[in-house]
Amino acid sequence: MALKHADIIAKMTLEEKASLCDGLDYWHSQPVERVGIKSFSLNDGPHGIRKKGDPGDTPKGETNLLKGVPAICFPTASATACSWDTDLLYKMGEALGEECLKEKVSVLLGPGTNIKRSPLCGRNFEYFSEDGVLAGEMSAAFVNGVQSKGVGTSLKHYAANNQETRRMTVNSVVDERTLRETYLLPFEITVKKAQPWTIMNSYNRVNGTYAAENKWLLTDVLRKDFGFKGVVVTDWGAENERVPGLLAGQNLEMPTSNGEGNREIAEAVRDGRISEDQLNEMVDGVLDVIFKAKEVLGEHTYNEAEHHEFARKVAQDSMVLLKNEEDILPLNKDKKYAVIGQMAKKPRHQGAGSSLVNPIKLDNAFDTMFDRGINVTYAEGYALTKKEAKELISGKLSHYFGVSTDEATDEQYYKAVALVVRELMHQGLREFRNEADNVNSKKIYYLSMEFLMGRSLKNNLYNLNLTKVMADALKDYGISLEKLYDCEPDAGLGNGGL
Repeated sequence: MALKHADIIAKMTLEEKASLCDGLDYWHSQPVERVGIKSFSLNDGPHGIRKKGDPGDTPKGETNLLKGVPAICFPTASATACSWDTDLLYKMGEALGEECLKEKVSVLLGPGTNIKRSPLCGRNFEYFSEDGVLAGEMSAAFVNGVQSKGVGTSLKHYAANNQETRRMTVNSVVDERTLRETYLLPFEITVKKAQPWTIMNSYNRVNGTYAAENKWLLTDVLRKDFGFKGVVVTDWGAENERVPGLLAGQNLEMPTSNGEGNREIAEAVRDGRISEDQLNEMVDGVLDVIFKAKEVLGEHTYNEAEHHEFARKVAQDSMVLLKNEEDILPLNKDKKYAVIGQMAKKPRHQGAGSSLVNPIKLDNAFDTMFDRGINVTYAEGYALTKKEAKELISGKLSHYFGVSTDEATDEQYYKAVALVVRELMHQGLREFRNEADNVNSKKIYYLSMEFLMGRSLKNNLYNLNLTKVMADALKDYGISLEKLYDCEPDAGLGNGGL
């Protein structure tokens, strides 16, 4: 195979070539200053830049590993796929590319295009679809949009990474036809239509071999069958054995191995396990990304307000209204509406980890309704933070059972949680007591009285259409709503705290 950068590679020592196959730190490739090779940066994420901020800007006691510099927060793939609009994804990619230029990000780590095999996968919000064609077409549009600005992408997570549970070690056993027709299809479509600069291999094993060292996946299928011409980079910490990884067709280990990978590669070349030609081929791919990234380095800016409004448009165009019972939408400005719950003002946006964007501006339902002239009354309704909830639970355990959280039995703990939930729900409803001037608020007032009379938590949550909201909130504390129902205190104990 002819090398694009043979003249530069010929000037490098074995150790320098090996170093290019390893990260410099958490977010940069290795430079080789002696021959004029700079490093390039790789940063999250698929729905907004998560670039590590200045340590001086981080409040004491917090880490800035996850909290990045302020950036535009775009809707996740689970939303944008519902638009079926590749032009929209291309434009979103363009916007992200412009933001990468400002932040000097050379490769944006996204999009995620794994198949949604199970609703239990913790990264489903970050993936497009359970349909390989839709996922592939949306991914290709996104990649083409970003790369039109001279910024690279990293299509992930290759391959068969369809669950987060034990993702570092799980073995995805899939026959070849199913792999090609379902799980590899979005990668194939994206490679053939967009040629992402890099592809990120996954943590898991595929049919017994780790993806990071799976030659069939990385070379036979990806490079030979699909025609991929870029760099294969590991997911962060997904390297298993460095020498088998390079032999399988993996160019770059991230983050840094602190020199261990370099030494293993150099030693393997010296003893003949890796040919220098194969190492040169892997290095050539890394150099290609470095030189493409160098072309657009410089001072750039973008209009934050315009990008934020575009992010709102992406969200709007991705929404699908399945039912509009009694024509409740659009909201009637002549009516009054009750808004209950902290998430109306402090929404949970995106996911965690690589998608945790630090938004320049974050819209919320309450302010938006207020700005549009909708007549709303708000009640906090429940505790949102874990710290608040733990303090309330601890107080109930001490008051009713005379024990601390550590001393409490499971039954005591669940009863304390039930007390807290009922009290918070009642507190939120009670704030509407003076708003009984229409049918809706009268119903709310009536339901709040049911709490005082000891009616069941289950019925009240159902009547208020809050069952799912409460179940999701309790998941953060490892608590099952069904178990909570079973342990709900009797009326005397429960209402004594109200």
